[in-house]
Amino acid sequence: MATSVSANLNSSFHGSWGSSVVGEDYGTLVKAVPNQVRVGKAVRAQPMMKNINEGKGVFAPLVVVTRNIVGKKRFNQIRGKAIALHSQVITEFCKSIGADAKQRQGLIRLAKKNGERLGFLA
Repeated sequence: MATSVSANLNSSFHGSWGSSVVGEDYGTLVKAVPNQVRVGKAVRAQPMMKNINEGKGVFAPLVVVTRNIVGKKRFNQIRGKAIALHSQVITEFCKSIGADAKQRQGLIRLAKKNGERLGFLA
């Protein structure tokens, strides 16, 4: 019964169960593997903090044109000042209505998401 089952099995194994790496195939294996292996310098991908909506939004074309005219460095300085000013306005608004820090942070995050959707962060 066992011989009939093993005879019907199709396998890609054509060796014997008795041979091992130390056996007859060892010499062939040693010849196939190079003596020295070169290891290149690991290349690390730069982390990218990119806007997923880049190029999308109503104001994206205007933002891109402005960045190209003003220059990337100066544009980022202006954008940083505008974001800081907007955060201050949100903070003052939260103080006037009595909102706590958690609600203020939520409003700032909402402003960022809206800016991404509208294309201000393109």
